[in-house]
Amino acid sequence: MTDLTALQQNLGVFFNDVSRLEQALVHTSYINEKPGFSLASNERLEFLGDAVLGLIVAEKLYQEFPSADEGEMTRLRATLVRRETLAGIARTVKLGDYFYMGKGEEANGGRNKLANLAAVLEAVIAAVYLDQGLAVARDFTLKVLDAELQKVASQGPGVDYKSELQELIQAGQQPAPTYHLIEATGPDHDRAFSVEVRLGEMTLGRGSGKSKKAAESEAARVALERLRAS
Repeated sequence: MTDLTALQQNLGVFFNDVSRLEQALVHTSYINEKPGFSLASNERLEFLGDAVLGLIVAEKLYQEFPSADEGEMTRLRATLVRRETLAGIARTVKLGDYFYMGKGEEANGGRNKLANLAAVLEAVIAAVYLDQGLAVARDFTLKVLDAELQKVASQGPGVDYKSELQELIQAGQQPAPTYHLIEATGPDHDRAFSVEVRLGEMTLGRGSGKSKKAAESEAARVALERLRAS
């Protein structure tokens, strides 16, 4: 077993059963190459951690933004639990250094992949929850999310999806996305608009709203979800 003392110091949590933390670090590629390894992969922990993280973040947003509606809180939660956010936190606490990972996955840059880093953080959250309960898991999660929570609090419940989408696309050295009105229906006092956001000829997302601005924002949100899931 790897000595995980330094990692526990980074996390600020010392486990009663350190094998739970160890299992959170086991990528499925490691099991494929070492079928006799004593622990399972972290996939089940990732599943549980996703739910625990979602609950903790939803509770925090409910408390912090008493005037925000369901849609606003949903958007804020998506910002906080997105892959890029979780991967950044995983890097900060150096989780990638402790991965149990197959040689092929490691050769392909697996220690730095966003999906792997986000998954291992969710698995660690589940490990903390199983080892020490919800209160400690909540404290740990809110601590590692503190910088992102402060950013969200300073910005308020509104989310600028169009700016986020443009930043994400241009970070990949691609031109800015364009928005195209597809349909406008209904009487003048109750119009409904449908808009597509495109990258060149490729449609990234489609959204509807009571104004073109709202429809563009929804199209950008859909596009962000698809791009982050890919």
